[in-house]
Amino acid sequence: MRLFWPALLMLATTCGVAEEGTQPVVTGRFGSKPNVSIPMGQPGRTPRITVLSMGSGRRTVPGDVVLADVDIRRWSGNRPYLSTWDGNQPTTVVFDGRQVSETWRQALIGRPAGSRVMLVSPAGEATGPNVPLGGLSPADTLVLVFDILGGYPPDARLVGRALPVVPADLTPSEPPRTLIDGSGPRVEAGAKVIVQYVAASWPSRTVVDSSYRRGGPSAYTLEAGAAPMSWVKALTGQHVGSRVAVPSPGELPMLYVIDILDTITSA
Repeated sequence: MRLFWPALLMLATTCGVAEEGTQPVVTGRFGSKPNVSIPMGQPGRTPRITVLSMGSGRRTVPGDVVLADVDIRRWSGNRPYLSTWDGNQPTTVVFDGRQVSETWRQALIGRPAGSRVMLVSPAGEATGPNVPLGGLSPADTLVLVFDILGGYPPDARLVGRALPVVPADLTPSEPPRTLIDGSGPRVEAGAKVIVQYVAASWPSRTVVDSSYRRGGPSAYTLEAGAAPMSWVKALTGQHVGSRVAVPSPGELPMLYVIDILDTITSA
């Protein structure tokens, strides 16, 4: 992990109070793309973290994979830079010591699921996983608003169950098959789901992708363009705690086995 020692020593955590004239105003509900108003004052050079609203879920802990939506914009001109809401694809933050900045760790670890947190920081200290510095100077100020969907151990799995395995008799032409029927909340159309999965090619049945190999659970929005349509159809209406075998026919047929760990209803 890249450590920014001067920033670490001066990092300020607030609970909604900041220097007069330098605190962005964020409106909107958790789960919806935030509306951000940038003040006229100068942001300063010290990273600042503000808890905008506190969730009621499990607190994230060191070692977790944190799943979150994030909106990033430039302070100058309040110009949008990147937003996971635009693609309906939350980010997966793996705290593996390689890609995640210290400011992201401070913003995301120790927070309850359902929290909205704002980070105001120079770009050089605010870059996180998969966030390039294209078109930015390290000294440019960024405003990041995180909606924390949850933190999960990298090996999170259905309680008491073995890791998912593709059924030996499953073919791409079959309908989805519920292997384990969960008893948690029902997954709604358009909701976000937290899953672990394995994917096998057809006809070799070789595992070619797995969330376990990628570092842990992933989050998907169950709507066209944000997740494979085979997933959208198969997982909508299932319950948290379910394991679903999902054939995916097409030019590149695939066989998936998906464990539903959690669901978050979109705002």
